[in-house]
Amino acid sequence: MRWLQAKVTIQNYYQYRHIARPGWMLGWKWTHKEVIWSMRGAIATQQGNCSAFKYQTLHSCRDDPVVVDLMPDAAPENRSEGCCRGGVLRAWAVRPTESSSSFEIAVGNLGASSTVYPPANLTLMAPDPGYTCSKFEDAPPTVNPVVNGMREEQVFRTWKAACTYSSYVANKNPTCCVSLSSFYNTHITPCPQCTCGCRPTSDETMKTCVSTSTVERSELIRCTDHMCPVRVHWHIKANYRGHWGVKLTVSNYHYGSNYSDWNLVVQHPGLNQLFWSYSFNSSKLLSGSSILEDEVALFWGIQYYNDVLLNAMDNDPGSVTTEIILSKDIDSFTLRSGWAYPRRIYFNGENCQMPLPQDFPALPNATSGKAKGYSTPLFLLLCLSLKMMLM
Repeated sequence: MRWLQAKVTIQNYYQYRHIARPGWMLGWKWTHKEVIWSMRGAIATQQGNCSAFKYQTLHSCRDDPVVVDLMPDAAPENRSEGCCRGGVLRAWAVRPTESSSSFEIAVGNLGASSTVYPPANLTLMAPDPGYTCSKFEDAPPTVNPVVNGMREEQVFRTWKAACTYSSYVANKNPTCCVSLSSFYNTHITPCPQCTCGCRPTSDETMKTCVSTSTVERSELIRCTDHMCPVRVHWHIKANYRGHWGVKLTVSNYHYGSNYSDWNLVVQHPGLNQLFWSYSFNSSKLLSGSSILEDEVALFWGIQYYNDVLLNAMDNDPGSVTTEIILSKDIDSFTLRSGWAYPRRIYFNGENCQMPLPQDFPALPNATSGKAKGYSTPLFLLLCLSLKMMLM
């Protein structure tokens, strides 16, 4: 009976969107009654009905298998090269060496024909919905180095598909919001009310907005006017002759969820100058767009120090914070008209809801209603996020 050996690689090309635990789930539909003889580096979640193969033990006979990654401590006999990250794919700009995962699969029941067909209806859960995948298309056959790079071997066939992420598919409501403050105004601009949902009006002193007797604690979010799991606060801290300072704080209001390997993307015209972040890692992002130029920066936690945004406790949200020093461009810097506040902020790739410009803290002897608005061009880094190769 004919069969083929394939290697499947999932590569995350998003610069600031990662796939966190419990990790990715990859599914597809066989088109010609294929079965999975065996797998290394991943497992199918269901074996299905294999009664047609009486004298063989098959890994999965389902026509719509769903595959998940193995954990890092998987036994050596179950591993393959590049596998076993527990379903976690890091963001490309943060940890490129940990942004891909691979597994090997033996496919059987191919029939007598020499033609092989790609799977159909590719799906990716990461772990929630939001990704839409294209069809597999033929690509130049992959060439792999062997014998310590002394020889190259070409595979029989390579197919590729791309999965793109949409926040509108993943979430009906926003998941984070932005609040603002400054040293020159005692007014704090909070997150817009009801950004992620509305709290009950019956008791404004309650800490949680649902009864703990009916909902698991892991689903609880601290009761606020914005009801967002995550809030980002931008505070203009200082203004000097050659530079200015910002305090950036990210708060987690979710009682049951930590955010491991979190990251924050900030779009601000001041970031086209030199800047320093004291308690976060940081890097400028190349947007590939002449509209955004170099005014986008990525911030993420320092490993083993603050790379985990802890869940909220009874009295306080979990939080991480840093101070940022930015060099001034004398020709463009101003504290007027809300220029010193960010244009957009993304947490783990999700767009955070900003207050309206007229609500920004204003300079003394000025009114926030006179603040000039500014355009916020759509920030899109990559349209291709994940690549899967079947060889």
